[in-house]
Amino acid sequence: MKEVINYIAKKEKWKAELELLRKTLLATKMEEAIKWGAPTYVYKNKNIVGLAAFKNYCGLWFFQGGLLKDDHKVLMNAQ
Repeated sequence: MKEVINYIAKKEKWKAELELLRKTLLATKMEEAIKWGAPTYVYKNKNIVGLAAFKNYCGLWFFQGGLLKDDHKVLMNAQ
């Protein structure tokens, strides 16, 4: 999707990381879209996960992330 490619191209500091995350997400059955100005991945019309890049970090955000089980304590609340 051209909009996602453009989003990643503008994030020079995190370009490689975003490209890797995108590649991983595209290997799933989710559809790629731009929502709220960022790449978002949708399955059966439900928002599942988004990509974001900021000054000091980049990462994924999960819609309904509070419902995810995190036995290894690797997830961080973005709030």
